[in-house]
Amino acid sequence: MTEAEWQEVRSVLPVPAWLTGRGGRPEGYCHRVMLDAVRYVVDNGVKWVNLPADFPPFRRVHAFARRWQATGLLDEFHDRLRDRVRVKEGRSVDPTAAIVDSQSVRAAANVARATSGWDGGKRVGGRKRHVVVDCLGLVLAVLVTAASVQDRDAAVGLLERLRRQYFSIRLVWADGGYCGSLVDFAREKLQLTLDIVRRTDDTTGFVVLPRRWVVERTLSWLMRSRRLVRD
Repeated sequence: MTEAEWQEVRSVLPVPAWLTGRGGRPEGYCHRVMLDAVRYVVDNGVKWVNLPADFPPFRRVHAFARRWQATGLLDEFHDRLRDRVRVKEGRSVDPTAAIVDSQSVRAAANVARATSGWDGGKRVGGRKRHVVVDCLGLVLAVLVTAASVQDRDAAVGLLERLRRQYFSIRLVWADGGYCGSLVDFAREKLQLTLDIVRRTDDTTGFVVLPRRWVVERTLSWLMRSRRLVRD
């Protein structure tokens, strides 16, 4: 991180217990160094063991990342940064609308067959990430399934979780893969309006569709990180 980025990140980081007098051992490495190491792995797609020697030992970095993930600190850190961006853009912290879509990615050889499948539409074998974003394209919720799971089936649990976490949301835009009974389920059970944005029959080639382009841009952002290109 640059110095400017670190100043933004530092103010939203969780405070270690030992700094607040709640006990525990002082951490051996600065959070800035550990976060840079994790970002290096995600951005370059290397194995943990191939982390350059400039960073702390890879076992310490991996344990740091796993601990933050298991305790929910990673989600909290992400949400704090997202809320700060929304306020900076003149929006409320609580979103009222969202966009949902999915993306299938190929699975590595060590991914279990029980958790992977074949996406016949995209002709991709592996897993599928289902993503809900706000109107700025910032991630609100993610669900990972086998690529064979239909979008509307996965959206049931995804929208339920979205409703629990962000009760302010009233409208969700989606593509034609989410039509059918899911629209009625969202309206009757979750009090959500699921608006299907369709392509017209006479459309040929690439066309920017209203609202849907936001989540498509987010999916392209994710693909900039080499570790997310292949599961």
